[in-house]
Amino acid sequence: MRTSQKTAGIIATIGIDIGKNTFHLVGLDQRGVIVLQQKVSRGQLERHLANIPRCLIGMEACSGSHHIGRQLAALGHDARLIPAQYVKPFLKGHKNDYRDAEAVAEAVQRPTMRFVTIKTPEQMDLLALHRVRSRLVGQRTGVINQIRGFLIERGITVRQGAAPLRRVLPDILSSNTGVLSPRMVGLIADLAQDWRRLDERIAAVSAEIEALARQDENCERLITVPGIGPIISSAVVAAIGNGAGFKQGRDFGAWLGLVPKQESTGDRTILGKISKRGNIYLRTLFVQAAHVVLGRRSSAAMRGLWPWIEQASKRLHRNLLAIALANKLARIAWAVLARGHAYQTRIVANAA
Repeated sequence: MRTSQKTAGIIATIGIDIGKNTFHLVGLDQRGVIVLQQKVSRGQLERHLANIPRCLIGMEACSGSHHIGRQLAALGHDARLIPAQYVKPFLKGHKNDYRDAEAVAEAVQRPTMRFVTIKTPEQMDLLALHRVRSRLVGQRTGVINQIRGFLIERGITVRQGAAPLRRVLPDILSSNTGVLSPRMVGLIADLAQDWRRLDERIAAVSAEIEALARQDENCERLITVPGIGPIISSAVVAAIGNGAGFKQGRDFGAWLGLVPKQESTGDRTILGKISKRGNIYLRTLFVQAAHVVLGRRSSAAMRGLWPWIEQASKRLHRNLLAIALANKLARIAWAVLARGHAYQTRIVANAA
């Protein structure tokens, strides 16, 4: 179905099914009737939509969708990104590209739909650095675990943690007890060299992230929150910008998966383990920050958060307390971003 000048004038909503090289478009008029079905290449998309009057355009949030969203917004369209799981209920019949686009067009019109804020190029650059750092940390963990596995197969055990293994590994490799064969000594030495190279790569990427965080006002404000440093602050800004995509801090905590999973029915509230939905990387960082606050007891935390922590510790296991504190830190971080001022300590009498 080609787009005539008359048809283009009555299009109110367009759903786009994004592919690697081709895109499928379905356009609806004000009554929800399909008036456009078209397949275009990546190079044709911007030129094609430039000839259509301003309308609401929906896409699933996926790889490359933020770039396309910025292009369409520059053309004057109201471009919105939808999480893929919120589009699925609108899919009718068997799955194909046009039906996927139609489902997106139906979903984007819903007044209660939740959308993903389109990220800026600066956010995408920062997010890319965090992804590279996360991959390197995972590779380093794999190398450390492999070294431990080889050692324990020879009856050598080392206390948990990377630091104890780093300390005793030179002595283990240089000992002449005969427990490790020359081939195994050489193999573990090569793995230790890989470990050192990964440490250097992680340090370089972390330094670049920290330098960018020091230049960003939002990151600087987030660093004033107890437990949050340059890594977490930059990850939050890369993921949510100024926090405008959430109405309140509770929504941000729920998006991170730091709230109990609900299966309530019949006026009965049934709460389970945390939902673990949303951004896994950010959730992990906030849980680590909570453990840091509980372990180090910084002065800022002692002044503002410790009364709440002491109250909550009376009824929560330490691990549950860390999750609850991570949720609280996430809500504080959102408030700092949304309100545009640094963290201010406030004595909390009762635990929430």
